[in-house]
Amino acid sequence: MSRQSLAMPAYNSAKAMKVSIIGGGGRVGSDAAFALQLGGIVNEIALNDVNEDMAAGEALDLRHGASLLNNQVFTSGDYGVVDGSDCVVITAGLRRKPDESRLDLINRNVGLFNGILDNLKNVKLADGATILVVSNPVDILTHLTVQSGLVPASQVLGLGTVLDTARFRSLLADHFKVGAYDVKALILGEHGDSMVPIWSSATINGVSMHSIPGFTSELGASIFDATKKSGATVIAQKGGAGRAVGVSIKEVVEAIALDSGKLLPVSAAQNGKLGIKDISLSLPTIVGRKGAVEIYEPAVSDNERELLLKSAAALKETFALVQG
Repeated sequence: MSRQSLAMPAYNSAKAMKVSIIGGGGRVGSDAAFALQLGGIVNEIALNDVNEDMAAGEALDLRHGASLLNNQVFTSGDYGVVDGSDCVVITAGLRRKPDESRLDLINRNVGLFNGILDNLKNVKLADGATILVVSNPVDILTHLTVQSGLVPASQVLGLGTVLDTARFRSLLADHFKVGAYDVKALILGEHGDSMVPIWSSATINGVSMHSIPGFTSELGASIFDATKKSGATVIAQKGGAGRAVGVSIKEVVEAIALDSGKLLPVSAAQNGKLGIKDISLSLPTIVGRKGAVEIYEPAVSDNERELLLKSAAALKETFALVQG
């Protein structure tokens, strides 16, 4: 086993947590690792990548900044480095082309992802470990992970629409010239073409979006369209998304590590909310140390409900192709 350790003794923390990132040498994996280093909540970060030198270099780079940030442990290597993980983040995958939908990735990424799941079957994870799927198409791959039985279904999460929601809020904030943190607006359903903006509950610091001067349905549709195209835009301009994905991953992982009960639009196996079941997609979900602690049924308009049901149906159709 090839393994490089660049570590010093971990600090003593009641929330001590080892996070392993599969694909940690790539853009998304390394940005997630850096975001987690800046957060200082998790105390060990292990990087695994098919390119072991790249993962080792990322671990070394992170270690060089440790004295200025947090007393954390960094390791890199083959799947042996994942042993003992409390949370496994899977970011490995082939990049989406600028004109390619996330679901179009399925034929290229499912084989690669199944190989990762097979490798994880030989890893001894910590009791109660969670798996966070980031690779696309994330809802399909999240449900594959659920069905793999590696961990109980509730301990499998997908990044889902956490990133889409962050993009949506930032674009709304830019337009209305308000602080992005004051915008509370959700995107639910698929992380992809059938995602659904929940305008009925969107607010700016508690004020209904429909009451904001200048807001119209046409403006909302334009901003949502820009949100849907954001990933492709970033890919076309800089080769791939990384920074916002990294902080989105940090948001979910730290909610797990702190057992904070944060309500996030992560992808999880659905069991009946809004009439959706037998597929993984994003609904408001309480996230804690045990993964998806509880899924909330959001109050949505009739149109939003119909669109979410269509999103679920589209994902089920695609998942059936994977199963076939």
